[in-house]
Amino acid sequence: MRRRLTGAFVALAVVVAPVGVAKAASFNVKDYGAKGDGKAIDSVAIDKAIAAASAAGNGVVEIPPGTYLSRSIHLKSNVTINIQQGARIVASGSGIDAPESNPNSRYQDFGHSHFRNALLWGENVENINFAGKGVIDGANKLETGENIPAGKGDKMLSLKFCKNVNITDVTFREAGHFAIITNGCNGMKLDRITVDTPDDRDGINFINSSNIELSNSTVVSSDDAVAFKSDYATGKTFLSENNIVRDSTIQSTENNAIQFGSETCGSFKNIQFRNLKVTGASKAGLGMVSMDGAVIEDVLYDNIQLTKTASPIFIHIGKRGRCPGNPPTGKIRNITYRNITGTNLTAPRDIPGDPEYASTISGRADSKITGLTFDNVRLTVPGGHKESDASRVPPEVSGEYPPRIFGVRPAFGFWIRNASDVKFLNSTIEFEKGDGRPAFTTDSVSGISLTGVKVERSTGASDLLWRKSSGTSVTDSTSTSGQALRARTS
Repeated sequence: MRRRLTGAFVALAVVVAPVGVAKAASFNVKDYGAKGDGKAIDSVAIDKAIAAASAAGNGVVEIPPGTYLSRSIHLKSNVTINIQQGARIVASGSGIDAPESNPNSRYQDFGHSHFRNALLWGENVENINFAGKGVIDGANKLETGENIPAGKGDKMLSLKFCKNVNITDVTFREAGHFAIITNGCNGMKLDRITVDTPDDRDGINFINSSNIELSNSTVVSSDDAVAFKSDYATGKTFLSENNIVRDSTIQSTENNAIQFGSETCGSFKNIQFRNLKVTGASKAGLGMVSMDGAVIEDVLYDNIQLTKTASPIFIHIGKRGRCPGNPPTGKIRNITYRNITGTNLTAPRDIPGDPEYASTISGRADSKITGLTFDNVRLTVPGGHKESDASRVPPEVSGEYPPRIFGVRPAFGFWIRNASDVKFLNSTIEFEKGDGRPAFTTDSVSGISLTGVKVERSTGASDLLWRKSSGTSVTDSTSTSGQALRARTS
């Protein structure tokens, strides 16, 4: 079993035009009839400018300051769309393209199954750039849900089978079900973007997509803020690999901030999250679920600050199997958490369940989570639970995935079930209020070690509780006040 991350993030190449190359042709949407007055429907004119820029090869579509009321805009290859500062593309309340039929729609919800009922969409497109400091605005006209009325859209930017897409400086507002959804894409760079959709649904979903970089951005959503998924909407599965999210601020007001799944037909490998601030998550701050057979492996989280997060770290293997055939139980392995801090760890909004849950590692008897490393993880949890909660045995749950499914955990720091080869290094777990549960509780875990770990002393009888577990090792670890840790085995 590999214990080191493969590490090989494949950087997206930046192509620099040689000296002397002619400047790209420019196509101003107002030359094609756009008004930009917020009253006329300008999407037909924008489409004409896009078609002309594509035909010219790498042409630039200029959208000058103004408000461009739009129905669906149809993207083509080899185009730069420059939404200038002061320009707003605003969704019309009607006339958005109808959702196309999909014979595989039963395997995922409505929003994932269709791509054309969007404000901007492209299929089998490549070499597309979005630039400028303008805004794409749903203006509360994009919908969420399963039964979208005719002419209404439920997503802002939809890309299917795309290659080499760059999005820089653009702001996405009030985005409906998705601000950005990709499926089957390869090679994307999103830099200095803003997603501002705290009362709609998802921010960005990268589905079945590889060689992605999201950097220097702010993403705020109601549902999953930044998610990697793999559904069956395109009729096949993919390996999603070599993706990185870095140097950004991410918040989900009601759901998961950074998430794998729940749609997990295809597998994931070599994904990195670096230098991030998670400023809210009413479910998981760093969430990872394999529900439909996916293998998730070689994932690194490094230098991440968590605040207002209900469940700091959440990993779960279920067996929903929402893919064709009879998918096997998924696997999660070789996951590293390094330099993670968490404070004020309660949900930012009132949602079903409790406002806080201990970090959770929940595998299955037929598929243990293996190879976890927690290095310099420092969490200050709310605490305040009674000692009797230490005897809780959370239910086995196969078909669901929100953190609330397990109820109150029998630990205030980490509850770990059905896992092996788990290491905690140089980490500290403290609470704001005295807590009667142990800092760590394991159920059916083989091989767990604590080295250089400090935990606040439980107000109950034990600091460590090993239930049906073997291969436990505690070295150079004490309470935060220097006392020996009280371990109990059952």
